[in-house]
Amino acid sequence: MQPHAAVPHSSAAGRSLYAEAVAHARRGAVLSSVEALLGWDEQVLLPTAAGPHRAEQVAAVAAVVHGSRTDPAQGERLEELSRLTADGGDWTTDEQATVHLLLRDHRKHVRLPARLVAEIAGACIDGQQAWAEARRTSDWSLLAPSLKRIFALKREQAACQNPDLDPYDALLDDYEPGARAGEVAGLFDRLRPKIVALVRACDSSPSRPDDGILHHHVPRDVQDRFVRDVAGRIGYDFTRGRLDTSTHPFCSTTGPHDCRLTTRWDEQFLPTALFGVLHEAGHGLYEQGLPPESFGLPGGEATSLGIHESQSRLWENLVGRSLPFWEWCLPHARTAFPGVFAASSPEIVQRALLAVQPSLIRVEADEVTYNLHVMIRFDLERSLVRGDLSVADLPAAWDERYERDFGLRPPTPTEGVLQDIHWSAGLIGYFPTYTLGNVFAAQLMAAAERDLPSLAEDIAAGRFASLLEWLRLRVHRHGRLRDSGALVVEATGMPVSEQWLLESLWRRYGPAHGLAASLAPG
Repeated sequence: MQPHAAVPHSSAAGRSLYAEAVAHARRGAVLSSVEALLGWDEQVLLPTAAGPHRAEQVAAVAAVVHGSRTDPAQGERLEELSRLTADGGDWTTDEQATVHLLLRDHRKHVRLPARLVAEIAGACIDGQQAWAEARRTSDWSLLAPSLKRIFALKREQAACQNPDLDPYDALLDDYEPGARAGEVAGLFDRLRPKIVALVRACDSSPSRPDDGILHHHVPRDVQDRFVRDVAGRIGYDFTRGRLDTSTHPFCSTTGPHDCRLTTRWDEQFLPTALFGVLHEAGHGLYEQGLPPESFGLPGGEATSLGIHESQSRLWENLVGRSLPFWEWCLPHARTAFPGVFAASSPEIVQRALLAVQPSLIRVEADEVTYNLHVMIRFDLERSLVRGDLSVADLPAAWDERYERDFGLRPPTPTEGVLQDIHWSAGLIGYFPTYTLGNVFAAQLMAAAERDLPSLAEDIAAGRFASLLEWLRLRVHRHGRLRDSGALVVEATGMPVSEQWLLESLWRRYGPAHGLAASLAPG
């Protein structure tokens, strides 16, 4: 195809070129949504024996999606539009950002060979199937070959996609654009000693909360009805989504009106499903809040995984573990589970949910120790990408790190290196976004409480719309037309800082453990 002839920066021809680029991007997003649907089905409904064929299906679709993303004609359109929009003219800032981001994406995809894209897609389906069986049998050897292959492929991806970056930075950039491992390591270095100090203070306190009230037998079908009701009450729209069961909870969007959640169940411990659903519903509320008319464009996509995690962690922890939430929720829980919470009060349940206890499982960790789990994974996956740690040595490195940091050694691989699906799904560079999300969530919640003086009263009355609308206005509606830092600064009016997270953790968990404010880590 011949290059487009240069056109005036604000002519009708320029507008037509923009419309063509937008239409192409949307067609590519429809193809990508088919790939997402295959991924959702693989985790929720796929028969075990169908895994190999699903890997072939996903690889085939990934190749078609990659072909659309790397179409030379689209590249030419975007290069010309980049020139046209550079000096503003009558182009809006959102249109300029759309062109910039679509071109950035195109250049990134063009650097990846189609063969590599298909191979990664198939390897990750194989890896997830191997992980599920390895986790079920607690047999690391079932996953190790797949994981070795995935890390090799992801290193190749990094070298192709961003050859000027450190390989780990290139992978991290896919989830948190612009973030670099050195900056993340610096943040973790600032957080770690202060979090450890709070953990030790809580763990050694003679006034530690008793979480026995949370350990009761609650049948799965009863839990299912209850958590669906809670998700709907906070604003999740079940006409545009659904809730299913998977080994590892997740949220998957397959279209502008199709956002699907999953959770897992523990009939002896209600918080497993309840907080899993609050977390995934937070992701879902974000996806359902993105402008549907911008599907396939940067304005209809999440800013980053860090911002995505800020939404899930905000609803899971800053709302779900708050006293106002349990003032509203406890009467509903008593009705749903007769006798289970009969002797409890909102204060007793909420305090039980704030117990700090070093543990082995990240997704079930308390909010204070959670970030320490993330830091372990960040360090291990960086070492794996760099080649400083082999996949064969990963289980031993994992166990040694948990023994050193938590004083706990996993008794089985399922409770250790096999607990997370991320690496077997090719999500390498993803883990740091959980802690970035916690940092963003605390700052966003502080701003929401400032802007909404009656927020606690609203939550206690089961009125969640004010908070959801605040998030829709300040976060969701922008899609990824703002980067993470700019979005948080604009939403809160304050520079991004981990201090909001540290203050939030201390303010909530310190009193629950009878700790005086003067003991707060400085």
